[in-house]
Amino acid sequence: MNFNATLIGQIFAFAIFVWFCMKFVWPLLLGMLEDRERRIADGLAAGERGEQKLKEAEQYLLDLVHEGKEKASEIITQAHKRGDEIIDEAKESARIEGKRILEATRGEIEQEKEVARQDLRQQVAELALIGAEQILMREVDRKVHNEVLNKISADL
Repeated sequence: MNFNATLIGQIFAFAIFVWFCMKFVWPLLLGMLEDRERRIADGLAAGERGEQKLKEAEQYLLDLVHEGKEKASEIITQAHKRGDEIIDEAKESARIEGKRILEATRGEIEQEKEVARQDLRQQVAELALIGAEQILMREVDRKVHNEVLNKISADL
């Protein structure tokens, strides 16, 4: 057996094997490796995007919480203002109602005072008439004396 012929046959078989692998097997392996590399890169990119979205969502949440606190503070401030306004309105309403009641009471007092004066005048006139009748002890013209007494009581 010839060492050269065997070596050339082995080189030739090896070259056909390399050519066959490069032509049919190597592209499949490269395709699978590229596909796997692409999927890994996509997964990493998706992980980065997810992480970025998580950070954005956390920031958005913090902004919402901050905005909610500001709105709550504003609403509380407005409620305090409105409460103060309502208290002031109630005080003013009570003050006006108190003045109205005071004026009504004063009017009633004046009316009662006038009625009491009229009653007192009437009683004074009757007492004066009775006293005059007893002093004079004679017949008195009541109509004339009533006119005089009414005039005197009106002057009082």
